[in-house]
Amino acid sequence: MNVVENYDVAVVGAGHAGCEAALACARLGLETIMFTVSVESIALMPCNPNIGGSSKGHLVRELDALGGEMGKNIDATFIQSKMLNKSKGPAVHSLRAQADKQEYSKRMRNVLENTDHLTIRQAEVSELIAEDGVIKGLKTFSGAVYNTKAVVLCTGTYLKARCIFGDISYYTGPNGLLAANYLSDSMRKLGIEIVRFKTGTPARVDGRTIDFDKMEEQRGDTPIVPFSFATDPDDIQKEQVSCWLTYTNEQTHDIIRKNIDRSPLYSGVIHGTGPRYCPSIEDKVMRFADKDRHQVFIEPEGNYTHEWYLGGMSSSLPEDVQYDMYHTVPGLEHAKIVRNAYAIEYDCINPIQLKPSLEFKKIKGLFSGGQLNGSSGYEEAAVQGLIAGINAARKCLGKDPVILDRSQAYIGVLIDDLVTKESHEPYVVIASGDGIYKLDYGKVLEEHISKGADITVVCKDLAPGEDDVNRFGVIQMDTDNRIVDFEEKPLVAGNNTISTGIYVIRRRQLIELLETCANEGRTDFVRDILVRYKNVKKIYGYKMDTYWRNIGTKESYYKTNMDFLNRDVRNYFFKQHPDIYSKVEDLPPAKYNGEAVVNNSLVASGCIINGTVENSVLFKKVYIGNNCVIRNSIILNDVHIGDNCVIENCIVESRDTIRANTVHQGSPDDIKVIVEKNFRYAL
Repeated sequence: MNVVENYDVAVVGAGHAGCEAALACARLGLETIMFTVSVESIALMPCNPNIGGSSKGHLVRELDALGGEMGKNIDATFIQSKMLNKSKGPAVHSLRAQADKQEYSKRMRNVLENTDHLTIRQAEVSELIAEDGVIKGLKTFSGAVYNTKAVVLCTGTYLKARCIFGDISYYTGPNGLLAANYLSDSMRKLGIEIVRFKTGTPARVDGRTIDFDKMEEQRGDTPIVPFSFATDPDDIQKEQVSCWLTYTNEQTHDIIRKNIDRSPLYSGVIHGTGPRYCPSIEDKVMRFADKDRHQVFIEPEGNYTHEWYLGGMSSSLPEDVQYDMYHTVPGLEHAKIVRNAYAIEYDCINPIQLKPSLEFKKIKGLFSGGQLNGSSGYEEAAVQGLIAGINAARKCLGKDPVILDRSQAYIGVLIDDLVTKESHEPYVVIASGDGIYKLDYGKVLEEHISKGADITVVCKDLAPGEDDVNRFGVIQMDTDNRIVDFEEKPLVAGNNTISTGIYVIRRRQLIELLETCANEGRTDFVRDILVRYKNVKKIYGYKMDTYWRNIGTKESYYKTNMDFLNRDVRNYFFKQHPDIYSKVEDLPPAKYNGEAVVNNSLVASGCIINGTVENSVLFKKVYIGNNCVIRNSIILNDVHIGDNCVIENCIVESRDTIRANTVHQGSPDDIKVIVEKNFRYAL
């Protein structure tokens, strides 16, 4: 007969996310059970031996302020502490501490084991139990059933995990721990979208075989600043170990380039997409070919071992290449590898399935945090686990979730990015920065996919006199809209169909084309990709038949602004779905004094008008003096125009001060640009 137990919340996983989630639930009084494939892996640090760093240190501080444990844990177990970015402003100062990995894990386990309402269970969760879109509990591989009101998934990199280096591949989690091979299938059955991600880690070497004399010593800070607000600084002042800095070189890069076809990242053996961080040394060398060296941080794994971590040199290259590569780095010429570098591929979810509370949209009571959400890093995992745990507990208690806004916390930015932006999108939209238009990119993408296009170019037929066709790339298409000719800024245009500078292309193909261009010293996207490959790649056009204007010249900028004096144009942009909204600073409404006369003009907030304004566009905070006449002109932000001025057919630059009693006149065919940087107090 199978075991059946009842809890309020179950947390699946005991990494940094799982620990914070479980502690949050238990500390809020919920009966909580936490599952792990091995109790020896609680708060395991399978990659770098540090907590914090640029931006990450801010996350740990925020987590601590919300009652998390990571800050307290690293304060108790660090072996070096250093505040980064001290040469810059205090807003970007970021604390980073080297951990003793064993002590870090041991202390966190002790905290968990001594927390009321918290049970730790070593077992593999194989199935989620849900009814009518509501989580009811879970089942382990042994058949035990745990009925719960909420479940928090914090599985890290363990779901169907596969470790790879060279042509060696074996199904295991990090550090040789068991993979979880069944849970992702259960998640799929519940309609959860699963994607494949990869990350990696560098080799560990025997510190007794490192020549530190060839490296730059990196000492800790004195005095030491704690992570946790609860830690007394006087209690953590202690002797610190040193880290070391060295660099790769051209010999290192040459070995990588010669063996790049043996890297599973480039041979096609690895299918997963990498998270937003953790680039391999292969990626750095291939993508940043102009760099003649890359930093390598040599960091101790702890006081309990001679192992050192080679930060910055993650790799999945074969074992023999790793030896050759590492031995070219100054100080590592005779280093003995204790653990090979490897990539790890694993299942995770598409995080846009989550609410900002980190609850699944389609399954009530099911939450997700950490690397399962497609993020990377101990700190990112911990803060997600904390928020997921808090909200799982509040779900059980019938309370509204805690949601941090982007303006409130780095945690808010992180979660908002995860749940609103896909991190594995296969297509790239290259948008134009000098065009005024509305376009449904989704429809362009649909046509791109339906035609099996390599590249789609958004184009438009220019009406006679609308703009100078010769300023643009001129396109000729066949009856199926495939581009058969592309001329960039021809002397004589063969037709009036032009490229708007908007493109859709598959991400991987874009990378490959750009890398080819870089290797050949080519730098122009239009000439070196669109024109060059027009007869090789399937390049299609997508025609716009709505408003589009380029503002790349003085004349076109002026015409476009004048277009917005047309009610039909304004209604198209601002009153027809989808509407366009612009956020500007809060200013008082425009003020029209007694002598003001305004006809057919757009006047922004913060303006004060005393004179006459006709057929003009006034940006925010413009002052028009007495007896002024402004006609057919564009006045940009924060312009002060003195009394008795006349401005016609002009563009006045931002923050200008126009002296009283001056006249500036252009013509419809020759718009005058005014730049007057006078002192206002002298007027």
